[in-house]
Amino acid sequence: MSSIMTNAAAMTALKTLQQTNSKIEETQSRISTGYQVAEASDNAAYWSIATTMRSDNKALSTVQDALGLGAAKVDVAYTALNSAIEVIDEIKSKLVAAREPGVDRTKIQSEIIELQNQLSSIAESASFSGENWLAVDSAAADYTATKNVVSSFSRASDGSVAVSTIAIDITTLELYDANDQSGILDSTFTTTGAGAVTVSVSDLDITTAGVDDADIDDMISAVDAAFQQMTTVASNLGATKSRIDMQTSFVDNLMDAIDRGVGQLVDANMEEESTKLQALQTQQQLGIQSLSIANSNAQTILSLFQ
Repeated sequence: MSSIMTNAAAMTALKTLQQTNSKIEETQSRISTGYQVAEASDNAAYWSIATTMRSDNKALSTVQDALGLGAAKVDVAYTALNSAIEVIDEIKSKLVAAREPGVDRTKIQSEIIELQNQLSSIAESASFSGENWLAVDSAAADYTATKNVVSSFSRASDGSVAVSTIAIDITTLELYDANDQSGILDSTFTTTGAGAVTVSVSDLDITTAGVDDADIDDMISAVDAAFQQMTTVASNLGATKSRIDMQTSFVDNLMDAIDRGVGQLVDANMEEESTKLQALQTQQQLGIQSLSIANSNAQTILSLFQ
């Protein structure tokens, strides 16, 4: 039955065309934004996960920056320690030379003083971002014996978050402590020879009256002990430096993995969306033609009365 009051074919064609246009808008939005899930209304669960993981990735980016800063501080201290070890080795050689009969100890002492000054210069220069781990003042208001380097950010299954750090005990690194002279180089010892003196590696003096070979032997032993301690400290600091480097690499890879995971949840498949758009545009053209045909039915009915 044909009716001029209700055009069922046109209504169906119009509804189909509207649905096709809606799908085209959705597909075009995915192509323009690159996201299959751009808003919570697209997929609330995936949008929530993606938003949370993007936020966590920003936190990891900050962790990466903190690791870079920590690595720089460790590297400065490590480099300075290695240089100081070389100077300590030279001081020990000078003391051994002072044991030779008939040697001019005054000239050797002059060389030792310059080496001691070099040690002080190295320690005072080992500063990065206002922090110096080799030349300290343990009585200072901002002094802390343990330095923490932020190393990770994690989220537990219950949604709680945690920040982890790498702790570095600088009391083992200190070459000088202006407060109590407890550093490796300024802590005192007493020689046992006839000219017994109380000295530290930083103020050795082989020209002091009464200092004999036994006293110099004690000085050599003390310098060698400092050398061994500094070597151990440098080794430990080197291990910490390697750990920070590995953690930095891990965080970088982790951020990439999170980005890939978020992409799998919300990114649009551009090849698929492009193909879908072409199909929908074809359907749109057919829908327009179908609606045009349905609307022409009324003209056909009119011709019956002619």
